Amino acid sequence: MSAGQAYNEEKGGSSSLGEPEYGHDPASGGIFSSDYKRHDDLKEMLDSNKDSLKLEAMKRIVAMIARGKNASDLFPAVVKNVACKNIEVKKLVYVYLVRYAEEQQDLALLSISTFQRGLKDPNQLIRASALRVLSSIRVPIIVPIMMLAIKEAASDMSPYVRKTAAHAIPKLYSLDSDQKDQLIEVIEKLLADKTTLVAGSVVMAFEEVCPERIDLIHKNYRKLCNLLIDVEEWGQVVIINMLTRYARTQFLSPTQNESLLEENAEKAFYGSEEEDSKDDKAEPASLVKRKPYVMDPDHRLLLRNTKPLLQSRNAAVVMSVAQLYFHLAPKAEVGVIAKALVRLLRSHSEVQYVVLQNVATMSIKRRGMFEPYLKSFYIRSTDPTQIKILKLEVLTNLANETNISTILREFQTYIRSMDKDFVAATIQAIGRCATNIGKVRDTCLNGLVQLLSNRDELVVAESVVVIKKLLQMQPAQHSEIIKHMAKLTDNIQVPMARASILWLIGEYCEHVPKIAPDVLRKMAKSFTGEEDIVKLQVINLAAKLYLTNSKQSKLLTQYVLNLAKYDQNYDIRDRARFIRQLIVPTEKSGALNKYAKKLFLAQKPAPILESSFKDRDHFQLGSLSHLLNAKAVGYQELPDWPSEAPDPSVRNVEVPEWTKCTSREKRKEKVEKPFYSDSEGESGPTESADSEPESVSGSPSESGSESGSGSGSDEEEEDEDDEDEEESEDQSDEKEEKKKKRRETPRKASLDSAGSEEDVRSRKKQQLRERKGGSDSSSEEEEGSMSESSSSESDSGSEAEESHSEMEAKKKRTPPSSKPAPKPPKKGTKEISLLDLDDFTPPPSQPVLSSPVVSTSLVTDLEGLSLTDTTLAPTMISPVFGAVKTYELLHRMTGEGLSVEYHFSRQPFTTDSRMVAVQIQISNNTAAEVKNIRVNEPKLLSGMRVQEFKEIESLPPGETVSVVMGIDFCDSTQAASFQLCTHTRQFYVSIQPPVGELMAPVFMSENEFKKEQGKLTGMSEITEKLTLPEKCQSDHVIVQQVTAAANVSRVPCGSDKEYRFAAKTVNSGSLVLITLEKKAGNVAHLTINSEKMLIGTMLVKDIIHSLTQ
Repeated sequence: MSAGQAYNEEKGGSSSLGEPEYGHDPASGGIFSSDYKRHDDLKEMLDSNKDSLKLEAMKRIVAMIARGKNASDLFPAVVKNVACKNIEVKKLVYVYLVRYAEEQQDLALLSISTFQRGLKDPNQLIRASALRVLSSIRVPIIVPIMMLAIKEAASDMSPYVRKTAAHAIPKLYSLDSDQKDQLIEVIEKLLADKTTLVAGSVVMAFEEVCPERIDLIHKNYRKLCNLLIDVEEWGQVVIINMLTRYARTQFLSPTQNESLLEENAEKAFYGSEEEDSKDDKAEPASLVKRKPYVMDPDHRLLLRNTKPLLQSRNAAVVMSVAQLYFHLAPKAEVGVIAKALVRLLRSHSEVQYVVLQNVATMSIKRRGMFEPYLKSFYIRSTDPTQIKILKLEVLTNLANETNISTILREFQTYIRSMDKDFVAATIQAIGRCATNIGKVRDTCLNGLVQLLSNRDELVVAESVVVIKKLLQMQPAQHSEIIKHMAKLTDNIQVPMARASILWLIGEYCEHVPKIAPDVLRKMAKSFTGEEDIVKLQVINLAAKLYLTNSKQSKLLTQYVLNLAKYDQNYDIRDRARFIRQLIVPTEKSGALNKYAKKLFLAQKPAPILESSFKDRDHFQLGSLSHLLNAKAVGYQELPDWPSEAPDPSVRNVEVPEWTKCTSREKRKEKVEKPFYSDSEGESGPTESADSEPESVSGSPSESGSESGSGSGSDEEEEDEDDEDEEESEDQSDEKEEKKKKRRETPRKASLDSAGSEEDVRSRKKQQLRERKGGSDSSSEEEEGSMSESSSSESDSGSEAEESHSEMEAKKKRTPPSSKPAPKPPKKGTKEISLLDLDDFTPPPSQPVLSSPVVSTSLVTDLEGLSLTDTTLAPTMISPVFGAVKTYELLHRMTGEGLSVEYHFSRQPFTTDSRMVAVQIQISNNTAAEVKNIRVNEPKLLSGMRVQEFKEIESLPPGETVSVVMGIDFCDSTQAASFQLCTHTRQFYVSIQPPVGELMAPVFMSENEFKKEQGKLTGMSEITEKLTLPEKCQSDHVIVQQVTAAANVSRVPCGSDKEYRFAAKTVNSGSLVLITLEKKAGNVAHLTINSEKMLIGTMLVKDIIHSLTQ
């Protein structure tokens, strides 16, 4: 009944995307229309005495705002209705006022008494809305009124109102910072709140107003840790970041003492008795440090309660937990975050970019953590350039002697890419690998020399620069390579490459005494036409040859110096004068002349090729500052660990007797002992090159933890979770048959429910014993197989429910059946190669058609590398995944508690390749079971077909089920209508596809694209001109926006200013070719070639809308 529903109804109506809108604003379409008649119909409806007309008017106004239309001129007409008795009208009026109160402050002030009355309204939503509007009026005069309203709202009985009060605190603080002391009192009061709804908001207010007041957190620390799992996702991110800083100030470093102990042990082993006697005096001071490290129980509490959130569906929450573990956990436990971060790499490219930035930083210090997941960082052809370069960075960081041959085979394939920036980055990565791993240096050098004969100048130039750095390490052995590079001066035109060759010849001119003077002769000829960087190196070469071989080069050197003396660039003129005085002895030349050889031909240290992420870890991971590698506004430095632990008693709180927390804590401690024991490392990957132990990535303690706010992000994982939960629940039902079965339906895991915790943990114990006894089958495919989703608590009566669940838990302490859930069979290990990119095989419940991939032969070293153009026939490839857009099929109000949503999964529909796969999610929000959910009586246009999903026999209350149905839309955007039936009701629904979902991506080479485009001209070609906004200038954003609008694949392109995409319509297989060409300024030309002119016309509108929104 809200504005959002009205907006959805308008958006999902019969009008297709991109059509002009008529009827809402009749006057605005005319060129000569005057503004005074705008919205007259709405103003009349708002002045009406009928609530139904007012409600309809408000719905239309809020829908206009949602679409970005300006409705500010309606403010006087809307604000009059703030005192309306109808609750629905009042809610929408407040929504409008929150949007425009800041712009129309004078008019809003006139109604301030009405807002104050709204603060006393019996409806909690009205009270919260009134406070929200009041805090949106940015006028210093009403600060005292706002302060009073916030104080009253902070004591409100409704947690929703208290949450709104927390949101108002930063607004008031930004308006008048003098109120800080009073606001801190309110924050202190709200921090003591026990409801999960308030926790995230008040911590956000704390971070904005007084982040330095750590003392406010002491008493609430344990409560925040325990509530964390039930707080909404936005709040979880804020709380975790705050607790990371708090822990760095209150606990000792878990790694510092380990290093001290190692040093002391080594000294005791090798040290002599004399040294020991000398150090006796220093002994008492170091004894304190030598005490074995014991983790503070509160430190352990934080790590234990955040660990389940690694399975959250929200990438920001997973990233927050990962940075917390990286900054706070002992070395042995940090490894658990690797699997969760690798899971995030299957999200859309924005998430991948942020995650890979952080993984690149982590992989420098904790390389062993990510080595088992090396395959996950292989580069896919559909990855944007930024993602490719970051994956290269990670692969280079993970390279060691055991996996270098595999990585070099990957690099060999990448060099054939059409993306020139990516190829240049790959060549640099090869150079870094050669520097770090001595045994492959010659192989890499030979491969790079082969690249010097490449047709692409940029590849040759980058190879020259990298070879120059590698040759500095052992020049004597590579005089042949230097000779080969000297011959390239005739062909290579890239200034940096020419300069690098000249520097090499000058530096090692003694190794090539015959060639060096000839190179100088050639460069003297073309000196005036060279770039400045090349001219400087020509002068250096001349000086070095003058000093080592003056007979052949004396005249040449004088000629070059004379040319440089009159050059336009003052740097070159200065360098020429300086060098002439230094090397040519005259009466005026000083004492430096004697040392000219030492100055020019001194031994120079070889350059160190380091990762650009090496020094980024001083910024907190996951922060904007880390992403930009520069301190952002508002960034708070991560504090250093204290040298001595502060008093832990400040966190002690007197516990009321009725909660009985003490016994519960003991019970949790006792049950969870094996959860963090040393056996955790048994089934995980072995320690790696940097010999840092890590926790198991696939152990039952991880995959089946007492889960966070949602299980993995993939539907595949959710299906696995549901199956495992059903199996384990069936086992416990056998023992509990005589009791009420209602109690044993699949439960949400939460920290407040001790009973469900015990069940989960006892199941984990059982599986752990089974694994120790039998074969160890943990593998990358078992992700979150036992995770249970939990939703955040929002009712104020959560404490009463908590105490009730504890009483129930004491009664039900019988362990579940000893039979563990059947485990999937262990898969054979595969050899890692570029083509084996499917890290995680999908479960059989959701089969996916394997797409044909072009195979190439991979050799062990880099010899014979070349960028050959291979013409490939158009091939169907895996779908392109962007941000999944969900549409509402049945609202829970219309469906009487049954809500249905759908999205286009962009996966091939297995039973019929001409159908579009539609993923449907059905949720039962009622208190009763819904039975026999099925599709009935489809009403379709001629030619359209529907493959119905299998009937769902029953859906328990509070549960959600996901099914797939196939629809053949016949390459049309017409809606497919059908009945969704249950055992009692039928609902008429329809699914209307955006034009971009009627196609599947196709792989093509550049030549194939041009050939097909040549066939589709004239009527089959549509061209539109558009202006790209500032935020849509980068390659990454453009590709992301186009693939979000349509299910297409990017085609390689030699030009930086051109983007090409290809797809085929699902039904008829007609090619759809998209070309976006950037022109001067922000102008771009969009061209679509397709036999289906209607699809082309609609697709142009959608893509322009996506790029310019």
